[in-house]
Amino acid sequence: MHAKWQDSDTVEIRGANQLGRPSNFRDAIRQFITSRGGRFVIGTLGTWLIAAGALDLYGQKMPPRGERWDAIVVAGCRVLPNGTPSVALTRRTMLAVRLWKEGYAPKIVFTGGVGESRRSEAATAAGLARAHGVPAQATVIEDRSTSTEENARFAREAIGDQRVLVVTDSFHAFRARRVFSRHFREAAAAGSTGKPWPRARGAIREVGAIMYYGIRGRL
Repeated sequence: MHAKWQDSDTVEIRGANQLGRPSNFRDAIRQFITSRGGRFVIGTLGTWLIAAGALDLYGQKMPPRGERWDAIVVAGCRVLPNGTPSVALTRRTMLAVRLWKEGYAPKIVFTGGVGESRRSEAATAAGLARAHGVPAQATVIEDRSTSTEENARFAREAIGDQRVLVVTDSFHAFRARRVFSRHFREAAAAGSTGKPWPRARGAIREVGAIMYYGIRGRL
């Protein structure tokens, strides 16, 4: 008689399968997806992504033509170290200029303090607006704020309790409107839209920011 023998690796793999352990990466993924923890993670991520998409869509709605506001407020955004406005700040500013030229409000309030550059976000955006036809007398500069909450609070200190149209990124419009509504008589928001991938990343981060502001009672 010949002795029967099996390769030790074969025995280990067969034993692992019998114990219900994953034998490869695909099996591990399948087990994770069907587990209670996996379903929770997938559900949470799905909800987060849906919320991010909804925020971006909300901010793409423009205020009806013919509406009149006391002021347009540009939410501050990054200025590059060389003193030039970031792509996002440029978009916000140019949308505000367009709305001003269409008669939505007689003045534009630029917000935002100093970050990476020596020049404030407000001053940088105001300079861009003036280069595109907005006179200095139609601009107000608020150059101390470093957050959405401070944008609203310091803008209120600069112009008083008025009806304001806030210009920001589309995914940020919901939070901006809610925050500004706490400081002004009435507030609406108009969102500028950038390229899809940066906008998607911003919207995903914004969901977390809204949760944080909600917990802090700032919405």
